[in-house]
Amino acid sequence: MALHINRRVFKGCLAMGMFLFPMSRAIGQEVIVDAAPSHRVNTFSPPHALGAAIDRLRTGTPDKLLTDPLLKEILGAGWQTVTYRQNTELMVEAWHWNPNGKWSDGEKQQGYFVGNPDPAGEMIRHSWAAPLPHRGFSRGDGNGWSRLTDGDPKSYWKSNPYLAKAYTGEQDSLHPQWVMIDLGSKIDLNAIRIAWAEPYARRYSVQFWTGEMEPFYDGTTRGTWQTFPLGAVTEGRGGTITLKLVSWMIPVRYLRILMTESSNTCDTHGSADQRNCVGYAIQEVYAGALSADGQFNDSITHFPSRQQTVTWPSSVDPWHAASDMDESRGDQVGFDFFFTSGVTRGLPTMVPIAMLYSTPEDAASEIAYLFKRHYPISWIEMGEEADGQHMLPEDYGALYLQFATAIHKLVPQAKLGGPAFEGTF
Repeated sequence: MALHINRRVFKGCLAMGMFLFPMSRAIGQEVIVDAAPSHRVNTFSPPHALGAAIDRLRTGTPDKLLTDPLLKEILGAGWQTVTYRQNTELMVEAWHWNPNGKWSDGEKQQGYFVGNPDPAGEMIRHSWAAPLPHRGFSRGDGNGWSRLTDGDPKSYWKSNPYLAKAYTGEQDSLHPQWVMIDLGSKIDLNAIRIAWAEPYARRYSVQFWTGEMEPFYDGTTRGTWQTFPLGAVTEGRGGTITLKLVSWMIPVRYLRILMTESSNTCDTHGSADQRNCVGYAIQEVYAGALSADGQFNDSITHFPSRQQTVTWPSSVDPWHAASDMDESRGDQVGFDFFFTSGVTRGLPTMVPIAMLYSTPEDAASEIAYLFKRHYPISWIEMGEEADGQHMLPEDYGALYLQFATAIHKLVPQAKLGGPAFEGTF
């Protein structure tokens, strides 16, 4: 039989930002469907399996999209359940799902923000995000450059404190943190220079990738991380260190600093908060050739933009300040506006928490708020595309346990799921 796509359904898909297939082929296309019962391989329920998702939108867009006449067209497309997706985690940002809350350092309006779990008279119509000042990713926009290669001696990357022993209850060696450097092409090198911040690594290894493609594409079957002959450090003392890695030159594209023991010394934010004093922090990394006379020739481009040498970290500290908030970067749609607009049709909705760049307390407050509002919730999505952030499964699991415990302490009946996967590798 022939299956035709209804024009109104297609129009609604476009309104929601979804594309089923190229528009030039959409109208009048025929799909042959084998409906013989004997050939059936599986079954599904369209009202339960097919739905729509709302992501972050340009600032000012939600007020038009989630109200008539556009809302009428969206609902007319016939979609059933709606999933609330969050984009802030993909941009390495701290999400303020509720603009009202408290800072861990209230006097300076900085630190770790926890949204207010108690509904007030004012409905949450908009929510915003803050680019993280201690990020180590080179991708993104706005302030989306890595602090590892930005050329600024005052900035630094710092790992997520919730992956340290103080919060996981496990030895730091079970959750090694790392930063990876992509030199763009293979270059001959024999040395690395690391400007450590606080806390620094007491024990770490400098490694290179033996495969031809990016490690995340090659997987573990087409290459390995190999420690340089002189790349293992067991008594690191911080500061800026130039480390000769090998007595000859090796052509390398991908480098990794793998950290397994922290100094547990406090960063620039002080000792009042334990989270400032665990994990690892690096101001800047340099890689290149060390000549016989001790001259270091750096092959890394240091610049606060996309022109910098690309880096990836294993995690990022969610510390930020009120001054980092940027409403121009898009509206993550306030929960009250979302649930009362009519777009959910009153059906249970899957909602996310920020987990990769947030705190257990903030996630728990979010879910408590939604349940106090009596909004119909189906499942809770724990984190956004952790695989796309190159997070280690063990680290994701460690965060999951902490966030799940915090959520169930306030909302025991909350049903927790996994993350949304990028699903490529």
